[in-house]
Amino acid sequence: MVILKQPDEIEKARASNRIVAEVLSVLREKVKPGVTTLELDQIAETIVEKRGARPAFKGYRGYPYALCASVNEEVVHGMPSKRVLVEGDIIGLDFGVYHQGFYGDSAITLPVGRVSGKAARLMEITERSLQAAILHACPGNRLGDISAAVQQTVEAAGYSVVRDFVGHGIGRDMHEDPQIPNFGKKGRGIELKAGMILAIEPMVNEGSYSVNVLSDGWTVVTQDGSLSAHFEHSVAITENGPDILSRLN
Repeated sequence: MVILKQPDEIEKARASNRIVAEVLSVLREKVKPGVTTLELDQIAETIVEKRGARPAFKGYRGYPYALCASVNEEVVHGMPSKRVLVEGDIIGLDFGVYHQGFYGDSAITLPVGRVSGKAARLMEITERSLQAAILHACPGNRLGDISAAVQQTVEAAGYSVVRDFVGHGIGRDMHEDPQIPNFGKKGRGIELKAGMILAIEPMVNEGSYSVNVLSDGWTVVTQDGSLSAHFEHSVAITENGPDILSRLN
């Protein structure tokens, strides 16, 4: 069941998402060769605690960290560790917060130092597909319009969208209806209505869309070892169009 939010609830969700945006903004400056993914996790958790909120992912279904940090061929749900980032890596940072009864959720993929042209293009296209999808988050459109926008942008560039993991509604629960695939057909799916909050999150692979889950039970990797990128925003659908909650400004 899709839960529509009232304007005051959307503002509470915005407050949570602003904390997420703040954390990701700080981490953007911290990502560099020589840093470990565990250090990034600790920075994120410290900021959240100072804001009087709590990390949304830590403890969720037993996940032990505040941050998901996915490097290179890792698609999503990479677990922070003593792994040291090196020049040329790319890293997807996915972070969520629970504050005042509402969840916030966002993700970015960043270069570690100087990266290859193909890595930079993958990140550019993935972020562009998110922006294209957000434009369709308007009342009267269909869920498939969002999905198709991601897929068309990605596949036109020669990449593939992950099929096994999708975006989702978000609000008082971290994962609410509807599920939001990154592939689909325009005009299909449920009608979008004002009051929905959607976590739209393209996960894009350089090669095949096939993925595996590692033995830790969390880390998702590309089956063919190709690079992967991930971007996400929490977006409220309003009568005036899409309202991106998970950004600082």
